[in-house]
Amino acid sequence: MTKDDNLYSQFVGFLKIILPLAALALMSTVFLFARAPTQETAIPYAEIEEIAREPRLSGAQFSGVADDGSVIEINAGTTRPNGDLMMIESLSATIESVSGVHIDIRAGTGEIDTASRVARLTGLARVETSNGYEMETTGITANLTTGKIVSDGAIEIQAPFGSLTAGQMIIETPEGNDNQVMLFQNGVRLVYTPKQ
Repeated sequence: MTKDDNLYSQFVGFLKIILPLAALALMSTVFLFARAPTQETAIPYAEIEEIAREPRLSGAQFSGVADDGSVIEINAGTTRPNGDLMMIESLSATIESVSGVHIDIRAGTGEIDTASRVARLTGLARVETSNGYEMETTGITANLTTGKIVSDGAIEIQAPFGSLTAGQMIIETPEGNDNQVMLFQNGVRLVYTPKQ
């Protein structure tokens, strides 16, 4: 037996003792430094009871195609069923029209009537279109069958040509037409800003 073989055998023997001891030391540190659950990570019993009483979905998504060919997608932070109504919080919707105009809608709360296929957005609602319109209103009603969008009240608009206010806005695709039309009515006030 050479001196190198003897040194190798001693090294292997040394590792047979040290490696299991090191593994044992690592495992003991896991238990030693483990923390008890804090109040922030524990779920309060009242919240569990509320969830059991009132079922809800998180991150729900609804999508479909309207009669005019527009693709509609609705995303909800929280959804609670209530008969034919789906109560929604933290709502965002996108509409991709056949003509290529993209419409983004955001609202704090709303509801979708699954029987009539109508979405009602309440509270402050923001609408942005890919052709440069930014709008704010207090509520929006969207017909998911026809693709028609109507503001529930007055609306403020920033447009590529300036700003305007109106008592109501309607976005729809007229019969026999492929392009969506934006109609502002009921006391329209326009401030035209010419491009420089």
